[in-house]
Amino acid sequence: MKSISYFLVVALVLIASCKEKTTSKPETVTESETTVVKVNGTEVTYATDSTNLKGYLAYDENKKGNRPGILIVHEWWGHNDYVRERADMLAELGYTALAVDMYGDGKQANHPDDAGKFAMNVMSNLPEATARFNAAIEVLQQHESVDKEKLAAIGYCFGGSVALTMANKGIDLDAVAAFHSGVELPVKPNKDLKAQVLVCNGADDPFVSAESITAYKTAMDSIGANYEYIAYPGVKHGYSSKAADAYGEKFNLPLAYDAEADKKSWASLQQLLAKVF
Repeated sequence: MKSISYFLVVALVLIASCKEKTTSKPETVTESETTVVKVNGTEVTYATDSTNLKGYLAYDENKKGNRPGILIVHEWWGHNDYVRERADMLAELGYTALAVDMYGDGKQANHPDDAGKFAMNVMSNLPEATARFNAAIEVLQQHESVDKEKLAAIGYCFGGSVALTMANKGIDLDAVAAFHSGVELPVKPNKDLKAQVLVCNGADDPFVSAESITAYKTAMDSIGANYEYIAYPGVKHGYSSKAADAYGEKFNLPLAYDAEADKKSWASLQQLLAKVF
């Protein structure tokens, strides 16, 4: 009987011990797992000495701490919903983004002829264009969520040319990315360029000539620039905008949305920003 009692006691001890070992503590939920992205998008007004400007600033108000600020320059159609959508997308990634207004008063073009005039007015008056760009930087840097020392600029079509030009002028940007953008710029790449550069164009974009691409790459190589030029085979102009097909059909322009190129170029942008910041 004593031996049986002994084994019963040992068995009970072993069972209790196993229960203690298998009992797990409540899992600790990290802040990143509980924090929900909440994009705050707000219209902002600012100005140069001669022009009133209307932009759109977006950031994740639930994210703590300062973060890089990114300017987004619109297509030649002007500051519209598309550029604001991209600002929201960057805010979701954890950046503070300012969709800028390069035309003034939030002006938009309803026809390619007007768009061309608006774009030409900006690019032919670089002092004013630079003032508008710098005014946007000041708005972005003043926002409480932004790390003033970490800035980038991206642009689409006309906006890409603006971003590349401003970088070539020596504006202090860490990174610049241009999508379906011309590279025949009013200010050529030179030693004043500080930014790391990404250009993502369609290989079948008739608005970007082979000669201009060669000249651009040659100039960038000559100064030892840190850049990447990506050409997507079979892709036309405006590939990142879902409105491109409608614009192309309406105005008989070689525009076409390309979902794959859009996805790939956005991924390349994210890689650039993650590397730089």
